[in-house]
Amino acid sequence: MNSGNRKTRALELLMKLGDAHGAPGYENSIRGIFREELGPAVSTDRMGNIFCEKKGIAGSPRILLSGHMDEVGFAVQTILKNGLIKFMPLGGWWSHTLLAQRVRILTREGREILGIIGAKPPHLLGEGEREKLVKIEDMFIDVGAVNADDLRERFGIRLGDSIVPWSPFLRMHNPDMLLCKGFDNRVGMALVIQIIQLLGTIPHPNTVWGTGTVQEEVGVRGAQTAGFSVNPDAAIVLEGAPADDLPGIPEDERQGVVGRGVQIRLMDPTAIMNRKFAQYAIALAESLGIPYQVAVRRSGGTDARAIHLHQKGVPTIVLGVPSRYIHTQNSIIHLEDYLGAFSLVVAILENLDEQKVNSFCDFCD
Repeated sequence: MNSGNRKTRALELLMKLGDAHGAPGYENSIRGIFREELGPAVSTDRMGNIFCEKKGIAGSPRILLSGHMDEVGFAVQTILKNGLIKFMPLGGWWSHTLLAQRVRILTREGREILGIIGAKPPHLLGEGEREKLVKIEDMFIDVGAVNADDLRERFGIRLGDSIVPWSPFLRMHNPDMLLCKGFDNRVGMALVIQIIQLLGTIPHPNTVWGTGTVQEEVGVRGAQTAGFSVNPDAAIVLEGAPADDLPGIPEDERQGVVGRGVQIRLMDPTAIMNRKFAQYAIALAESLGIPYQVAVRRSGGTDARAIHLHQKGVPTIVLGVPSRYIHTQNSIIHLEDYLGAFSLVVAILENLDEQKVNSFCDFCD
């Protein structure tokens, strides 16, 4: 696949996945895209994770290549008599970002209903109330229903229905800057799919399990069972990592700058990555001239939290595409960061044999 085709394929996948509806526990649309792209041989476990196996020349080691399918979203919690909807968050939201934003509610029948998030209007607030942060539990969604019966019967909305932001994929004025909801972690899912498709056409020594996990945003739940399904010898977790190239963050402390390359995470509060595996990725990026950034994070976590603790332990690394404004309605990535992550993962998988993986766990040298 030449670079032009690779870029076109990336844009197609990012648009298709980014526009899809996939809050935690409601990942059916993403599973459908995964199956559509990789064929009927894909499988699922009883948690809802999805897998596609690509056997290499030697067949070992077993490499888990993982991205989570879900995005931060909401669920219908209460239907009010006047037809408004109270909702609860699925994943981490900052309520500053929510008011007056459009959302999509997915009904049991598969229809999507557009609504808007509202709250008590500011001109009706008392003295001192305008400066206070509005809590999510004080917000509601308005879909234009006249009462609760109308909401249930004509709109088909029920308790527990899934909600995601309305933010269609688009290329910005700088066409390498991409805007959409859910790049955390539709970039990871696009990478898994595109890499597995490529592995079907090139030699590699190992067996790679391309995986989409469920419910990462509510406690890395799918990753816990995915480890048992694959039983990997090593793992690469692909993420839409939070960018930090914004006002208020000192330039010297920035480790996720959009447009400066794939992010190689060394640690966060939930996982310290296998140091030899991470250094291997860094050395490979340097030898191939792939731009990269190294991150040591004070907060956050990924599916690595569960995967690296599977059974006797799994040497794991996290590779991220820096994404501005994750866990909001709109996030921004740079296409070249995505393509750099793609190139680095492919290079790792082309070279990762059993001897190399075993060396990552030789702690007595």
